[in-house]
Amino acid sequence: MSDRIPFRVHPMLATLVPKPFDKPNWIYEEKYDGCRILAYKEGSRVALVSRNGKDRTHTFSTVADAVRNLFADTLLLDGEVVAFDRHQVSHFQLLQQGNASPSYAVFDCLYCNTRDLRKAPLSERRAVLQNMIPNEGTIFISRQLSADGIRAYEEAKKEGYEGLVAKDLSSPYVEQRSSKWLKVKVHQEEEFVIAGYTAPAGTRVCFGALLLGAYSGKQLVFVGKVGTGFSMTTLRSLHRQFQPLVRKTPSLMDPPREAGLIHLTPKLIAQIAFEEWTVDRKLRQPVFLGLRDDKTPGECRLPETGP
Repeated sequence: MSDRIPFRVHPMLATLVPKPFDKPNWIYEEKYDGCRILAYKEGSRVALVSRNGKDRTHTFSTVADAVRNLFADTLLLDGEVVAFDRHQVSHFQLLQQGNASPSYAVFDCLYCNTRDLRKAPLSERRAVLQNMIPNEGTIFISRQLSADGIRAYEEAKKEGYEGLVAKDLSSPYVEQRSSKWLKVKVHQEEEFVIAGYTAPAGTRVCFGALLLGAYSGKQLVFVGKVGTGFSMTTLRSLHRQFQPLVRKTPSLMDPPREAGLIHLTPKLIAQIAFEEWTVDRKLRQPVFLGLRDDKTPGECRLPETGP
């Protein structure tokens, strides 16, 4: 039996919907706040790959070891590498800062011992996981919430989860964004392009606030500034990374009108928590959580549904 998986995949993506719902033959899972990872096991070789194709095997070596120990010669899993706080709630910041041991929340199996499962219904793919993944440890099956979608949302809200992901149990695995996987957010958290920064003031060093943007079509639209969530180390690290990206003209189609702005080529992506969208499509009370390198700037889109 060959220990090679004969294909590589792009992850299936969930479509954001504005409110919770309940449908028959759907399941409702916790939405994790971590790093999406495809895990390829081919004999003793394991590769952990991010959603934009970057190798994360050494970054999450304990997860790779746990995948290697699973009882299957060939295996392709889809899931989220996460780090939990003491309340067992995942936070991207904890994962990025290395303040907690990473775990792998697995929610799909696409290949197992010569079986290509991509066209099989999700119910069958999850059954394969149930027979393979332990109930606890570094690897675990993603947590299911209530079978009722409305109650599942209330449960996610009560526990402090980022949100929930609803999935049609009859759906195959498709390598694109799908209406068969839908996500509902409890807490507002999103990725935005860093388009520039303001000069520091008072005792602040390096910069004052970041200019954030999101794409509408091919245009980068200004969505607000974020000036909180930075440690001294983060300020200095970001400032160093900004310098090769400095440009004379704005990348934003509608930059703020104020003096002293430093414009950047839109390469870096910030993870931002915020309270809500304002009527004029700006972020209310944004907080910087960290940089992301597992996504591309073009994936940072202005929501189609306004506030």
